[in-house]
Amino acid sequence: MRKTVLTVLGFIISLFQLLGQNSPSKLSGTIIGTTNFYDYSNNQCYTGSVNANAFDGNIQNTFATCDRTGGWIGLDLGEPYVITQLGYCPRKGQTARMQLGVFEGANNPDFGDAVTLYVIPDKPTENQLTRKVINCSRGFRYVRYVGPNDAKCNLSELEFYGYKGSGDDSKLPQITNLPTINIHTVNAQDIVDKETYIFGIVSIVSNDGTTLFTDSMKIKGRGNASWSFPKKPYKFKLNHKARLLDFPAKEKAWTLINNYGDKTLMRNLIAFDISKGLEMPYTPAGKPVDVVLNGEYKGTYQLCDQVEVGDDRVNVEKLEYNDIELPLLAGGYLIEMDAYANEGTSWFTSARNKVPVTIKYPEDDEIVSAQSNYIKTHFEKMETALAASNYTNTTTGYRKYIDVPSFTRQFLVGEISGNTDTYWSTYMFKRRFEDLFYFAPVWDFDIAFENDSRTYPINNQSDWICFSKGSWANGVRTIVNRIFSDPAFVKELKDTYAYYRNSGAITEDKLLDLIDYYALEIDDSQKLNFTRWNILNSKVHMNPTTYGSYQGEVNNVKNYVKNRIAWMDNKLNYVPTGIANSNVSDTYVLQENNTVRIKGIETNSQIKIFDISGRLMISEHASSDFSTTLPQGIYIIKILTDSNESKTLKCIIQ
Repeated sequence: MRKTVLTVLGFIISLFQLLGQNSPSKLSGTIIGTTNFYDYSNNQCYTGSVNANAFDGNIQNTFATCDRTGGWIGLDLGEPYVITQLGYCPRKGQTARMQLGVFEGANNPDFGDAVTLYVIPDKPTENQLTRKVINCSRGFRYVRYVGPNDAKCNLSELEFYGYKGSGDDSKLPQITNLPTINIHTVNAQDIVDKETYIFGIVSIVSNDGTTLFTDSMKIKGRGNASWSFPKKPYKFKLNHKARLLDFPAKEKAWTLINNYGDKTLMRNLIAFDISKGLEMPYTPAGKPVDVVLNGEYKGTYQLCDQVEVGDDRVNVEKLEYNDIELPLLAGGYLIEMDAYANEGTSWFTSARNKVPVTIKYPEDDEIVSAQSNYIKTHFEKMETALAASNYTNTTTGYRKYIDVPSFTRQFLVGEISGNTDTYWSTYMFKRRFEDLFYFAPVWDFDIAFENDSRTYPINNQSDWICFSKGSWANGVRTIVNRIFSDPAFVKELKDTYAYYRNSGAITEDKLLDLIDYYALEIDDSQKLNFTRWNILNSKVHMNPTTYGSYQGEVNNVKNYVKNRIAWMDNKLNYVPTGIANSNVSDTYVLQENNTVRIKGIETNSQIKIFDISGRLMISEHASSDFSTTLPQGIYIIKILTDSNESKTLKCIIQ
């Protein structure tokens, strides 16, 4: 009996010890942080021990750094603690200086392995500690607060709560519902150019905090015009190949697209989905993410494939440095007709049309002269075939060198999206044992979907955007014009478009649903992004106008898509399968006030009106005259008489 009592008593004591160990309490430790701090009482900077004002329990005292950006303060807890709650209070009169401040936890003293615990989304309340519950299972020895950009890490008080323990990685915080990408460079070095790689560590938290990927890496800037924006784009290379966020490719090289001028933050994603729907040979993978760099919140980005040769990317045969004899020399290659080619290392200008071409693969540090000479010569063979008098010959003409199905789909992606720069930068690849250049992948749609002042409004143009107001790398227009002069190609373009419209791959409803999906997915993140980058009411890059809100920007894309599909249908004379017949008339009924009038109808004729997707809008019987009001769009009108004669009209309401 006594033994049983002692056993129960021991269990109760152990339980209370365990509960006590896991009972969160306010944490203390050695204060760490930026050592050059600002003393507002004397209005001067000091360097030395970190100012303790942030942890003195007095919200009237202030901590601030001399540096406007990158300042931080935190605690060395001595051993790992699982953080359960944070507390913070702004400096009096300076609540905005804590908005977008970042809390991090780490187990390396340089915070190289840090993950984001919390980002302050709104201006905190003055003279009051705001407390936030943190759902994180990992223990951290080092915790800190990093002030937002241009704010001098200004605050009055911080608190950390938690319990002792190393914990595990079963649950880590995400800033929003999007994956959070944490990047820390060695010594918090800034990324200042597109040539110099900076080494560091990347940690990606996804799947509602249940999945963590981390690896050492190196990172640099990327892009052309986009590199000049305040919100910078990046390219990074992992130390080990990985399949990030369940993307198809397992590779080292990845990009972070900034989408600064695209205020919907989704134009690239929409275009990539169109590319997939049109079954392009390869479409880059991409997903929206939140990015924190060296403890500073940077905004909503798009994690994306690096366009390169590889499995599940541009899948062509890889060349070795000693592949200088045919047939090995014949492939594979990745090139780009590129207006910026002369800014690179490995490039050429074609002899006939003076097209600037960047050789993307083999890469700059691997390519040998025999390979660069080969691909230049082969490109020029394509130009020669296009210029020849028998260029339409299916065996010896341009089709010997140009894969027409991929060219057709690439053209359609550019025109559906309204991309001004389709032929400013055009990727092509060549496989071994084939003469063909494949036009893929599509890339760079930040100024597409009615976001370019040079082409706005797109749907008011009567010709294709590329021919009316598009941007061209030198000589590329000559190539495209020549292809379009082939009647067989024009027919193939119409047939290809009709095939994907009839299959349901490209429909107005599908694209509008896709836009709504991305808008919902990005919504929480975009609010933070446009707090960090306050540009919704400003024209940036090529913006033709502003729409005052994120939803206004999204609605602009939706309105464009509605009108663009109708424009494309009309341009390519598309009539849905099941509606078209041999008696289709080219009659266009154009009436004011959205009214259609049909005169001279036989008695008791049946009138059926379909929208361009094939949906029945009106079914009525009429005699002599008929009129109805319809919204803007393209319609198919079928008239069936009592004598079973039928006529089909196409009607445009403008």
